[in-house]
Amino acid sequence: MPTNAPSPTAESVGGTPIAHALTDVTASDSTLRRFLHGLPGVDAVGLEGRAASLGTRSIKTTAKAYAIDLAISMVDLTTLEGADTPGKVRALGAKAVHPDPTDPTTPATAAVCVYPDMVATAKEAVAGSGVKVASVATAFPAGRAALDVKLADVRDAVSAGADEVDMVIDRGAFLAGNYMKVYDEIVAVKEACGTSARLKVIFETGELSTYDNIRRASWLGMLAGADFIKTSTGKVAVNATPANTLLMLEAVRDFRAQTGIQVGVKPAGGIRTTKDAVKFLVLVNETVGDDWLDNHWFRFGASSLLNDLLMQRQKLATGRYSGPDYVTVD
Repeated sequence: MPTNAPSPTAESVGGTPIAHALTDVTASDSTLRRFLHGLPGVDAVGLEGRAASLGTRSIKTTAKAYAIDLAISMVDLTTLEGADTPGKVRALGAKAVHPDPTDPTTPATAAVCVYPDMVATAKEAVAGSGVKVASVATAFPAGRAALDVKLADVRDAVSAGADEVDMVIDRGAFLAGNYMKVYDEIVAVKEACGTSARLKVIFETGELSTYDNIRRASWLGMLAGADFIKTSTGKVAVNATPANTLLMLEAVRDFRAQTGIQVGVKPAGGIRTTKDAVKFLVLVNETVGDDWLDNHWFRFGASSLLNDLLMQRQKLATGRYSGPDYVTVD
């Protein structure tokens, strides 16, 4: 199973986006606005129809077994609760490294995702395993804080050992049309990540109101140097959907075609079953292809999804479903 493969492209140097074919569009607020509003409008009916159609694809037994293992390897196993304790995070880390202790052929998850103050505990729990530690930052989930506070949040996470940082954009600024403020903030966060942490930029698609806004946010995040673009925090009513993920996949495909830079995609929130996960993998395969079918470029932000994947995996292996105590309850 491909795991944390090296990136074939470089998105930035020292936090500053490198020159590429679209560098000039961020030269000023007016050029950035002109570019974002010049993107083609989204055909909502067509987008939702294609996403629904791809979701009906049938996956046979051998392909399903591969898809389940691939999905497990793409999970960012997540706990983002005020009641998180060191013991809960250590248990989560152990589960990420050995999702099914009774079957050593089960792949590890891609990462565990925690708040900054739990990064050090998570790092100890997954030490030596190859499982990454991701940390939400920038006043997650609302993003309502001064920039210096957000950057301090990021630096705390990175200094504690975070391999990845999941930031939230200022949705208020974006919806007010203040695109350069959002761009500058992403660039600053990228710089705070340094060379040791990859940056995932969360749009909170459920709050962006329109598909056109999701497309604009996707391009804005990529222009600013995002290593991943991510749908949601998982803390609002509408999170990842096949349609908004398909739209973001199309954006990363088109961005690479224009710049040569590859950016990952992470749907998060509301993906709970193996059937759901397989639908998203079909979207990836049919939209961007094999280059993104790897956990270096595609992730699931989830907490309960892993349990269902493990139960379905055992069903394929034994022909029967496990009892309710087969997997731990997160």
